[in-house]
Amino acid sequence: MITSDTLKNVLIKYLNLEDITADEIDDKDPLFGDEGIGLDSVDSIELVLAIEKEFGVKINDSKQYDVIFASIENLLKYINDSNNS
Repeated sequence: MITSDTLKNVLIKYLNLEDITADEIDDKDPLFGDEGIGLDSVDSIELVLAIEKEFGVKINDSKQYDVIFASIENLLKYINDSNNS
């Protein structure tokens, strides 16, 4: 089972979030937009590739991106659910 700290550290590493630590990211913070982490559409591509590389989870259903990538909490649930199925 992947922990939120593990996921946060992967995000920091792959998205070059040098000015932020895992402790500063709340699990409920939005990943995209002006609030929360503030990722953009270019980051979304990198994020999908990082999730596939680090956790072996493919995110194929683009219709569910808004839900999956709403927060660390949602993304973590998707990754752990995918690894357990």
